[in-house]
Amino acid sequence: MFELAILGLLQESPMHGYELRKELTAKLGAIRAAISYGSLYPTLRRLQAAGWITEAAETPATAEEIPALTSRRGRVVYKITAEGKERFAELIAQTGPETYEDAGFGVHFAFFSRTDRATRLRILEGRRRKVEERREGLRDVLSRAAVRLDAYTLELQRHGLDACEREVRWLEELIANERSGRTPAGSTPGTVPDTPGTAQGQSEEHIPPPPGQVQE
Repeated sequence: MFELAILGLLQESPMHGYELRKELTAKLGAIRAAISYGSLYPTLRRLQAAGWITEAAETPATAEEIPALTSRRGRVVYKITAEGKERFAELIAQTGPETYEDAGFGVHFAFFSRTDRATRLRILEGRRRKVEERREGLRDVLSRAAVRLDAYTLELQRHGLDACEREVRWLEELIANERSGRTPAGSTPGTVPDTPGTAQGQSEEHIPPPPGQVQE
């Protein structure tokens, strides 16, 4: 998950760790709680070892930009390599069960503007099937066990079902837009050209929260 996101961000411009964490937090929205320096820096080291990113320079850091429990007074700037760009292209084209789950879908959706239309459709349709399965499971729970659930548990199940139904409607609208070549309704017409590999104005941060979570 982080590998795709970090490589995608570094294609935009070189960044140091603090900038990367801020951009990841802003871009990934509903799954931003999983982003921490404890998960970011090991991923950066792994990407460096693989030759997909490299250190560009070191610049002075302000006090607020230094991760807790560290004494380093500089900040390393990371940039993507040619091999990293190839790796990003490989990752962005992948589809499969992991791209339909909450976290995987969120990261891929954030980079839909760099994904070809056929891949976007496969991911959207796979995500719809996944959410429909979740929705049917919740309906089954409510129909079979509602009388055994306390009022708060029952309300939580209903909230999850409502979230699933909203997301299915949202996904169906996106799928219809992709198939017809229309720009998604939430975007500004003309902001993204209608060319292969663009998301046709897709808002990168319009990702509904997983069922059971409330959008901030």
